[in-house]
Amino acid sequence: MQSDTPSAPTPGQTGNRNSLYLQVLIGIVLGGVLGYVKPDWGVALRPLGDAFVSLVKMLIGPIIFTTVVVGLAGMGDLKRIGRVGAKALIYFEVVTTLALIIGLVVANVFKPGAGFHADVSTLDASSVARYTSAAGQMTTKEFILHIIPKTFVSAFAEGEILQILLLAILFGLALGKIGEHGRPILNLMHEVARVFFGIVAIVTKAAPIAAGGAMAFTIGEYGVGKLAQLGFLLACVYLTCALFIVLVLGGICRVAGFGLFKVIKYIREELLLVLGTSSSESALPGLMEKLEKIGCARPVVGIVVPSGYSFNLDGTCIYLTLAALFVAQATGTNLTLGEELGLLAVLLLTSKGAAGVTGSGFIVLAATLAATGKIPVAGMTLILGVDRFMSEARAITNFIGNTVATLVVAKWDNAFDESKAGEILLKGRR
Repeated sequence: MQSDTPSAPTPGQTGNRNSLYLQVLIGIVLGGVLGYVKPDWGVALRPLGDAFVSLVKMLIGPIIFTTVVVGLAGMGDLKRIGRVGAKALIYFEVVTTLALIIGLVVANVFKPGAGFHADVSTLDASSVARYTSAAGQMTTKEFILHIIPKTFVSAFAEGEILQILLLAILFGLALGKIGEHGRPILNLMHEVARVFFGIVAIVTKAAPIAAGGAMAFTIGEYGVGKLAQLGFLLACVYLTCALFIVLVLGGICRVAGFGLFKVIKYIREELLLVLGTSSSESALPGLMEKLEKIGCARPVVGIVVPSGYSFNLDGTCIYLTLAALFVAQATGTNLTLGEELGLLAVLLLTSKGAAGVTGSGFIVLAATLAATGKIPVAGMTLILGVDRFMSEARAITNFIGNTVATLVVAKWDNAFDESKAGEILLKGRR
């Protein structure tokens, strides 16, 4: 599969991508207008977005499994796999910690919750009860043990990305060790991967409709009025995410030799899909395929991208610190510097599993507030109505963050083919 991949898009492929980009953009705009003008119609269109995300999630497990197995079986080097994983985890930890600190600083400087004077006794905690109950379902130890599936099949049936990644690594290593005896299975996996990427190409044709339906639902269900009520908090989240992308991720790209805006232009179709559906998972298969086409080695893509969806959530980290301190400020909860640093320490742990549960950002926020014991969990009702709007900012930031992480780790491990990237990604090329 990798050998058949062209080093650069052909004119026809570029035209198809531009066409899809425009179609998704038009779908988002029309969906937003419909949701604003006819809110009931917008709410009724929710199944379009949900169905599309479900279709893509259905394909994620097999794509990760076949991609990683084919890559590792050909490599067969356990030390190199460990090296790639270690480099990825170091990168994840440094960048997500930086994101948490930036969110903490912004919240203290701009104080988006100041002036709300919300009375905790009057807040209806029942509206966030399902999030707080979900937050208590998995401890850190249980999360680590949860990476090991009950059975080989259950990982795929339940759509657990980290479990599938573990199985794929073990299967790929074992397949590589049996040498020529495993060649028929390797060839089969290679062709099966082609089939699943072919299914992705078919499903992606529905992306404009799905993005439009999802945006219509968001505007129709929550309304533009919610944006005005908590506009300052939303502005802080979006601006902080934008600055993080440009300054932090841009700086990392510059050091690694990539042009950030070239990277963003290359994945623009996937970014619009993320924006429309508020889900970074909806564009995961397309991202993996594009990263491989642009020169990242298949094993690196297979390991870094899936693990990044649990451990490299830059946008979610920014959101968590801003939202937590917003609730504290809005409810008049004064935190000392030591308590804020304690909050940061808790977030370093809770944010790492944020992709493992549906509605993860809000659930992790509930777990964090409960762990601090000082910030009232009931205060989350203040941001419940606009959480969907903030999820778009964090999903886009997470997606760009994982794209940059994969490129950097691939280059760091000498697993990046610059001849395939050419002028598309590398800084300074003409």
